[in-house]
Amino acid sequence: MPSEKVYEDPVLGAVLLRRGRARRISIRVHPRRGVVVTVPWLVPYVAGIRFLEARREWVLAALGRQRDRLEAADAAGNLLRVKDPAEAARLRALARPLLPPRVAYYASRYGFTYGKVFLKANCSNWGSCSSRGNINLNIALADLPEPLRDYVILHELCHLRHRDHGPQFHTLLESLCLDALGFPARTLEKQLKSRVLC
Repeated sequence: MPSEKVYEDPVLGAVLLRRGRARRISIRVHPRRGVVVTVPWLVPYVAGIRFLEARREWVLAALGRQRDRLEAADAAGNLLRVKDPAEAARLRALARPLLPPRVAYYASRYGFTYGKVFLKANCSNWGSCSSRGNINLNIALADLPEPLRDYVILHELCHLRHRDHGPQFHTLLESLCLDALGFPARTLEKQLKSRVLC
């Protein structure tokens, strides 16, 4: 049973159907990667196609919003092109001496224990924390103002203690942001959302 296949939607064009360890069918929309429909392993792909067809208008609206966001970010100089080879090399050279020491600093200051720091060039997120306690950071963080870089690092360190985004996670993140950066977490998150990866 294939784990992926491409479905040609008459309106949306190529849509990736993917099997995964999901409890229910879901749709993700990205302006560069397109539309991805994830279905649980025991669910037939045709059910994913029907789910997509029932939500086609929502998908079209989401694609439109994301295109507008990309255009606005590009016009404001906030579009970070991590997939451009020359730009990625520049960002990685900046990120190597900058980001891992910052993780070590905050981990020591606030008593976090982590595994390794990996620097990534992707368009899906600014950072993540693996189940093994490794911290993944986007090389594009090197081009952001220091408070936004540090916000992402603190966010991922907080996931070492709270895997989800529940109340305990947000309480911890808020206290660290106020203590270390002098800004509420929500203010920093809002500023970060104006920066777009591609």
